[in-house]
Amino acid sequence: MDFDLIIIGAGPAGLCLARALRGSGLHIGMVEQSSLAALQNPAFDGREIALTQHSAVLLRQLGLWSRLGESHIAPLRDALVLDGSSGRSQSRMHISHTLSPKPELGYLVANHHIRRAAFEATMATDGDTPGTPPTLHSEQQVTHIHTNAHGAHLTLASGTTLSARLAVAADSRHSSTRRAMGIPADMHDYGRTMLVCNMTHEQPHHETAWEWFDHGQTLALLPMNPCPLSGLPRSSVVLTLPSQALQPLMDLPEATFNTAMAERFGHQLGAMRLCSTRHAYPLVGVWARRLVAQRFAAVGDAAVGMHPVTAHGFNLGLRSIHTLSQLLTQAHQRGQDIASPTLLERYQRTHQNASRGLYMATHALAQLYTREEAPARFLRQVLVDLGERFTPFKRAVAASLTGLH
Repeated sequence: MDFDLIIIGAGPAGLCLARALRGSGLHIGMVEQSSLAALQNPAFDGREIALTQHSAVLLRQLGLWSRLGESHIAPLRDALVLDGSSGRSQSRMHISHTLSPKPELGYLVANHHIRRAAFEATMATDGDTPGTPPTLHSEQQVTHIHTNAHGAHLTLASGTTLSARLAVAADSRHSSTRRAMGIPADMHDYGRTMLVCNMTHEQPHHETAWEWFDHGQTLALLPMNPCPLSGLPRSSVVLTLPSQALQPLMDLPEATFNTAMAERFGHQLGAMRLCSTRHAYPLVGVWARRLVAQRFAAVGDAAVGMHPVTAHGFNLGLRSIHTLSQLLTQAHQRGQDIASPTLLERYQRTHQNASRGLYMATHALAQLYTREEAPARFLRQVLVDLGERFTPFKRAVAASLTGLH
């Protein structure tokens, strides 16, 4: 065998798994389509990741937190759920950090900073990082994978062949590796596209995240640290629309785009100005029916691809990595097979139990808040109004957001 473990995909999930296993004694290989330069210095992609308190703990344990840089970590103290157009008829539910044991519900960190920190922590050769870095095959694509009772065997586009005792897919929710292994997945295309960018605004955000279910659109505001150039309040702005309605906004001149976004936010934030590039992502939820096969497992989005409305995608991915890495390390220390059916089944059962309820609830919520029929609008308003009045419910939401439940 060339390796004990081969990880396919060097995004945040794959890198965090490799980092979690450094010092375990396992010989690890990684295969990634991107170039080494792109891995070392990832480009801004518009996405801000809402990290729970539990995820922050895991990132500290993995040595990523200190590499993010304090200026790139924004506290998320409170959350605000809005329903309906701005005005007297708008329903509001405020989730305060005082409902949790921490001074903030979580943190906001840009995806490209997480990717950079994960690569640095995983490939570090300093004496403070245990073990040796994984062997990285960059600018390579897996063209064929098959497994048998003895191992996993991969063929790369270059013609190189690799073998390992276990192969792990960490190559996105549209994982070609998962599909090649014959694992089916339930996919739901929500018919919506998400526009994401950073904008400054006149009014303060008070370190509060917004989720605003307006008529015909869904808006989100993720509080960031102040703009380093202007000192103005700055947020990651997320606008979700039917796919065909979003492209015209992407093409607007900057000044016109600024005016259009201020109007969509009902001028509640005052004047808004773009301070980043604009990016668009189609919304697709994915639930892999199985997470394992013979000498194979899926982690991160390759296992469960969440709709972003509850901001738990990356947090669930970290949970999958934490679960699998602990099982693999324990098995290796005991001289057991790291790809035994018993071990892989235990990983699958643990992670599916941890994610099934949240995935289904997120799916139901996303469907409810994208429907525009009068009954759906009425139900949304009732739910937000009831939630605001029912403190135990808000406490449960706060626990979910912190990840400490």
